[in-house]
Amino acid sequence: MIYNDIISDLDKKLEALEIENNDSLYKSEIGITYTETSIKKLQKLVIDKGFKTLKAEIHFFKHVKPLVFSKLIYYVKLINIESKRPRSRSKSQIRYLNNHIDKLQIYFNDNLEFYHYYRRGATFLDEQYFVRGKADLRLHPDSFHFFTDEQFSTSQDNTVATIMAYDMLIVYLQQEIAKLENNTENMMPKSMYKQSKLFWTGSKTDLIELIYALHSSGVVNSGTVDIKELASICEQVFNIELGNYYHTFIEIRSRKCNNTKFLDKLKESLIKRIELLNE
Repeated sequence: MIYNDIISDLDKKLEALEIENNDSLYKSEIGITYTETSIKKLQKLVIDKGFKTLKAEIHFFKHVKPLVFSKLIYYVKLINIESKRPRSRSKSQIRYLNNHIDKLQIYFNDNLEFYHYYRRGATFLDEQYFVRGKADLRLHPDSFHFFTDEQFSTSQDNTVATIMAYDMLIVYLQQEIAKLENNTENMMPKSMYKQSKLFWTGSKTDLIELIYALHSSGVVNSGTVDIKELASICEQVFNIELGNYYHTFIEIRSRKCNNTKFLDKLKESLIKRIELLNE
């Protein structure tokens, strides 16, 4: 079935992404691109070809679409969680991550009736929940407009996707908490806490552009360093709070004229210095 080909291709790309990079923000960003492309392919197939039977339609919206759409919800949520994660001591991070687990659990409680229906594998309401055109069309707030087309949405397919995504997120958050609780080796040596006498006098955006350039080039720890760790070290060295650096990076990406304004400025300054010394 062509649906399986799309899902298999997506799984291979995401698996390779997991192996190649440890940075959760980078993986999420690329993962969103991959899943959006796959969902658009599924959407086009459904709208162009439709379904031969009611059973086939129910199967698609109960099992196929949520399998892919859940990954999109997962990555979007993961970016939101990780980009705001404290870069402080373990206790603060653990408290932050546990708070997000509690928030995810609230969703299950708010949708308890359907949650139990889905969990126990019930089918008696499938025609109401997973056939297009039924009343009470409920769309997940994180959905994108081209995924909420009534030709490509049912009453509860997005709810299934959200349950699957939140299950994955809870597992991820629990793993991160376990790392923080058990891995004392990652504690910084006392010498790192010595107050730096250096101060970043450029803009935060300039430093964030530089950090992402260093991370993208793979010149720190052979490319294995996490963007969060790199940003945290720069904050300590230059006595600066960068805030939500991922959001700033989005702004850098969306520049209309020049995405590498600060890097270009650095290059120009170095060239001028070399030329001056060579005269």
